[in-house]
Amino acid sequence: MKTISGTKEWAGSNENIMFGCRSSCLYCYAKSMSKRHKKIDIDKWHEPIIRQDQLEKKIGKRKKTIMFPSTHDLHPEHLCYIIPSLEKLLAPGNNVLIVSKPHPEVIRTICNSFPQYKDQILFRFTIGSGYDRVLKFWEPGAPTFEERGSALMYAWDSGFKTSISCEPMLDEYIGDVIHALKGFVTDSIWLGKMNDPTRRLKINGHSNIPTEFKEGIRYWMNDDNIWTLYYRYKEDPMIKWKESIKKIVKLDLATEKGLDI
Repeated sequence: MKTISGTKEWAGSNENIMFGCRSSCLYCYAKSMSKRHKKIDIDKWHEPIIRQDQLEKKIGKRKKTIMFPSTHDLHPEHLCYIIPSLEKLLAPGNNVLIVSKPHPEVIRTICNSFPQYKDQILFRFTIGSGYDRVLKFWEPGAPTFEERGSALMYAWDSGFKTSISCEPMLDEYIGDVIHALKGFVTDSIWLGKMNDPTRRLKINGHSNIPTEFKEGIRYWMNDDNIWTLYYRYKEDPMIKWKESIKKIVKLDLATEKGLDI
């Protein structure tokens, strides 16, 4: 039976409104795919291009959750596009999984704009480390840990459904993220490895990673450490495992889009 991976684990379909992303994550899969398919000059990846075709696209009711976005983050300067796009997704009655390394201003605006759609929105905030030095290296244009935590708390306090994606985990101290923020999560905390780092970093033009970070990721992602992590959290109903970890600890993989949300 064919198994499901990546964003398909969480959603039946994805919607995006731009090529490129100001977060400029070194490990970005969308950037590597864009280079392979020549969709955008990756040297200008940090200068997103708005996709007018997506802004004009008509959206009807879909059976499964829509992930928005899947190839870029949500930044304050793009709120004039983000809010109308979300309205278009939500108005037909769709369930929307909003995934981003969250800027507080963006999340406040979304929460204040769509209180009537609380039951249709699930936030999933990407937080792969509790330490800004690590976040700044791997995700140089993304918010700090404090900013991401503040955005999470605002959404939680506003009565929205909240979750965290620790994919990729960027250091061995992911337990610190869980300990600090679990109280503001209503749904789940996802743990996952950095997928195919050597190839993606090379494609994205980041082959010369400092030894400290390169060896740290290699050490943290070895099977023994993943098993230790699994045993630590396997009884916690809030912790969920991405495909990269399921394969190691012999858990069943998803076989249908959007059901392992």
